[in-house]
Amino acid sequence: MSKEQSNSGKHPFSKFLKEEKSSAPAPAVKKTTKSVSDRPRKRTALDEKIEKHINNLDIDAKHSSKLNETKVDPFTEPVRLNKYLAHAGIASRRKADELIGQGKVKVNGEVVLEMGHKINPGDKVTFDNKVLNPEKKVYILLNKPKNCITTTSDEKDRMTVLDLIEGAYSKIKSLTKPRLYPVGRLDRSTTGVLLITNDGEMAQNLTHPSREIRKIYHVHLDKNLASEDFAKIMHGVVLDDGIAEVDEVAYTDPKNKNEVGVEIHSGKNRIVRRIFESLGYEVIKLDRVFFGGLTKKDLPRGKWRFLEEEEVRRLRHFKL
Repeated sequence: MSKEQSNSGKHPFSKFLKEEKSSAPAPAVKKTTKSVSDRPRKRTALDEKIEKHINNLDIDAKHSSKLNETKVDPFTEPVRLNKYLAHAGIASRRKADELIGQGKVKVNGEVVLEMGHKINPGDKVTFDNKVLNPEKKVYILLNKPKNCITTTSDEKDRMTVLDLIEGAYSKIKSLTKPRLYPVGRLDRSTTGVLLITNDGEMAQNLTHPSREIRKIYHVHLDKNLASEDFAKIMHGVVLDDGIAEVDEVAYTDPKNKNEVGVEIHSGKNRIVRRIFESLGYEVIKLDRVFFGGLTKKDLPRGKWRFLEEEEVRRLRHFKL
């Protein structure tokens, strides 16, 4: 996208950011007239942009060829120890190999150092003297509200994202309660798309800097973004930890220049807020509307849903 296109406000996600406010269903109250929020949300430019993102995902042929195969419980036949640890949510397979090499894993009471060791049905695997029980992998999409902590627990007893999905546990068919945790972080004041899972390998893939996961944010500022600062953001802003580059930036409404859409792949802490703060702006509201192919479309603030099977396959296999 050229600078001129961005300044004109004709950005591929500008209309979505403007209309997204009314995408959540209206409260169930009696009305005599039909309000704007009751009308079906029109298809927008960002809807098409997001679909293009999804359709262009490069699913590895060896994975897609397996989609129609009969599903088999991964632990009714021998599996590699590192895969077992990954399914148990301990670590990714690569990290699991390191833990095995460090002698931290036991099988049937014996330390195993062999990377390719296979686990048979009925074997007892322990890590840090705790018996592992592989859990069913769970993937939950949450539209995170404000004033909610992105952690599994909080010493100050503040609301966490896990408090919001408490109702999910009763719907999960698993012998043990899955140990869910958020993928990445959204600070307490930031809202929007958040993935929660117990899949350690996927979580690492989605948060590792080398993967360059795409995110789109709707930013509300305390004042209009000046054209010279717009240009600085387009070319990269110098922060204490290096240059902060964005993929795209645009005013969501040419007549309201204190609202900006930003597409970025950096995973640095508070990167969007720090970009604007470095230029003298205060971020009043920050909402993530897109993360690695996931959106909060039709998901009201504070609500959650399980990912569809196709969404999980794409998160696992597309080349990011």
